[in-house]
This record gives sequence, C-alpha cells and structure tokens, in this order.
Amino acid sequence: MHDAAQNAGPVDHAGRAARFVANADQTTWHDSVLWRIREKRDAVSEGVQGWERLRDLASQIKEHTLSKLDEYLIEFEKCAAANGVQVHWASDAEAHNRIVYDLLEARDVRRVVKSKSMLTEECGLNPYLEARGLEVVDTDLGERIVQLRGEPPSHLVAPAIHVRREEISVLFHEELGTPAGSSDPQFLAGAMRQDLRARFLAADAAITGVNFAVASTGGLVVVTNEGNANLGAHLAPVHIACMGIEKLIPKPEHLGVFLRLLSRSATGQPLSIYTSHFHRPAPGRELHIVLVDNGRTRHLAREDFRASLKCIRCGACLNTCPVYRRSGGHSYGATPSGPIGAILAPGRDMEKYATLPFASSLCGSCSDVCPVKIDIHAQLYRWRQEAAREGHISRGKRLGMNMAGWITRRPARYRLAGRLARSLLRYAPRRLLYGRWNVWGRARDIPEPPARSFGEWYAAERGKK
Repeated sequence: MHDAAQNAGPVDHAGRAARFVANADQTTWHDSVLWRIREKRDAVSEGVQGWERLRDLASQIKEHTLSKLDEYLIEFEKCAAANGVQVHWASDAEAHNRIVYDLLEARDVRRVVKSKSMLTEECGLNPYLEARGLEVVDTDLGERIVQLRGEPPSHLVAPAIHVRREEISVLFHEELGTPAGSSDPQFLAGAMRQDLRARFLAADAAITGVNFAVASTGGLVVVTNEGNANLGAHLAPVHIACMGIEKLIPKPEHLGVFLRLLSRSATGQPLSIYTSHFHRPAPGRELHIVLVDNGRTRHLAREDFRASLKCIRCGACLNTCPVYRRSGGHSYGATPSGPIGAILAPGRDMEKYATLPFASSLCGSCSDVCPVKIDIHAQLYRWRQEAAREGHISRGKRLGMNMAGWITRRPARYRLAGRLARSLLRYAPRRLLYGRWNVWGRARDIPEPPARSFGEWYAAERGKK
C-alpha cells in the first residue's frame, strides 16, 4: 500500500500518531535510533571547517537556481540531448507514471529493478506499473523490506527505520526462506543480496531517482550506500531516471558543496559509499530522464514557501523533530514525511494535508539542522495560518483560537483569564482537570501553577526599587 493509494481522504495525523504511540517500546526505540543519527550528524559536522559557510553557499546556490529555474531546465535538456539522453517532461504524477509505463511497454519490458526514489513514491509509480502486469522490485534494502511488508517508506533515507530486526527476521523467513529466528544483520543483508542478484541479472529495465542534475553538462548524480542503483543501471539495457525539476544545480563545481553536506546531514558519514555520475548511455543502451513538476511550479510561485524547494532530501529534519521521532513517518500519510513533508504536502493538496503543519512543536530544531537553511518551522507556522484562513481546521480549534484572540486583545481580559486559570489549576478536583476533554493531560501532568503571573511579579519587583 503506497502513498498515492493510502490517502484517499484527509490525513488524520493525530489519529495515526496515536496508533504508533500505543506501542510504547516501538516509540521509545524509534525515538532513540533517530536521535543517535542526529548526534552523529552533529559530531561529524563539527569536524568540518566552515560548516556554516557551506550551508550558506548551498542555500545561495539553490536560491539562485530556483530564481532562474526555467532557463536552467532548458539548458539541462539541451545538454542532455546532446549527450544522447532522451528527456521527457511530466506535468503531474499521472503524466510521470504514464511516460514511464509507455517507455517500458514499447520495449516489451516485464521486469524492472528500482533504486530508492522518493519522487516515484510521491507519484505512486510502483502500484501503477504492477496494476499493468509489470514486476517491480525495489533494490535498496530498506525499500525492499517495506515493499515486502506492503508499506510505503517511513523515512527519506532509512525507509524501514520503523521496523525492528526481529520483525525483519520473521519477514525474511516468510518471503526469502531464511532460517527461523535468524536475526543477525549481516546474515539478513546477505540473504537479501543473494535474492536480489538474480533479479538484477533478469531485469529488462532499471529505474533510479536523481540526487542532483547539472544544467551545464546534462549529467545526473545518484548517491547510494549499497551500489544498487549502479548495478541496475549498468546491467539493464534501459535506464530511466526520474527527477523533480528542483534537483538542478548550475555547474559541476557546485556539486562539492552539496556532497559535503548531504551525507553528513543524512547519516553522519563524511561521504556516501557510491556517488555515481551518468552523462550518456553506453553503446547499445538507452538513458531516459523524466523531469517532473507535480505541483513544484505552483509552489515556486508562493513567495512564503518556495524556499522549501531547496530541499536535498537528507532527512536531517526528520531525525531531529520531536514529533516525527515519536509519531513515525506513516502518521503523515505523505511522501516525504516529517517537517519537510509537512510544508511540501499542503502545497500539493491543502484539503488532504491540512493537519500536517500542526504536527510540530515549532521548536525550530528542523531549521537549525537543515543543510540548505530552509526556514522550516516558520513555514509550518505560515501554513497553519493558511489552513485556518481556508477553513481547514476543526470547529473546536477555531472556537478556541477565536476565544484566545478575544482574551489577548485586551490586557485586562488577559490578566483576569490568567488569575482564573491559576485558581482553577490550583483548586479544581483532578477528575475535572483530567477529564476526557484534556487530550494533552492523558500523557502528562499539568505543571504546578505559579502563585502569580510574571506581570505581577515584575510590578512588585519594580515597586521595591
């Protein structure tokens, strides 16, 4: 069940998160694993002289590219075509899927190997091809795990981060025939490697994502740790690379900036194991690039939100987000998930994803770690305003916000409300304070109320002077 198929109606993030949190052990484990990745990112970035300067440069390069995106896309198409690459344009997910299928059908392709691609997940490519009789095998280890489980990925970089080793052991026993109870990571990875090797050799075509595309050369860069994209692209006679139009950078010399940031931000590695460059098809083979819009140009036109198109899909904002770490990627019902997904998804469909901007504490940690300095938390706040303006919030929340606005418009009302609230918290029976209406209080104790407000304390202190 993939992203495009699982979200027929509006996404109830709170409801989905509640189901994830119900498993306390899984929640604690998920939280700690992601925080360790965040700590690795911090440690390795501190060892890079001029880290903040790199972030500034990356942000500026992306800002410049987005400001001239139409020109760079034309330049990229011209250079890629000169290299013998066939370039296709897709306005939306349906067009993307149709182009890929038509290419495969025209070449009588029945078996496809696919490397990790968040764009194809966004477009729902796998179920589209499978419904038309094609065998599609994801070859990234994490992607293959969730494919066998019938799930979408839950993380940009670690698609199966929500699945524990013991669960993988059972899955591989059922699907690959490994001995029951075998949970050694090396053994399980080896079993998957053996299973995939025959699939690589039998594949009629390979589909990959794209991390970066260079306008001045028409070349593609694909970054992996497993080498599966390389193996598929070099063995199959047809290579189809699918990329969002925002993945462009102007020149090869800009690559160094992003490659130094990407792996460190994503996994805490100095560099990914494989950084592969594709410029032209090998003799007798084909290389196709599908450039996909799917709402990106609409997003580009939104001045308050266009900076989110700078994203290089490192997943750092997910690893640090206290809400994502404790609610899981599937609670967002979108690709990508986490903070970056919560500002991209409403741009595609506000009615469906209106709850996502509220899935944040607005602590700003996501913006602090973003390698291209996207103001993620500020955009989340602005999307909340848009959701309220368009009527996509619940009646209860709307009434509460109107009441809060009425109280805070007058200092006297605000002071009176504060005194009443402190008295209520101090003297009301616990049964009333922690009634069914207090969702927040189900997992937390309400803090001890202060004897007086800050304003009262400040006035008293001034009076002493």
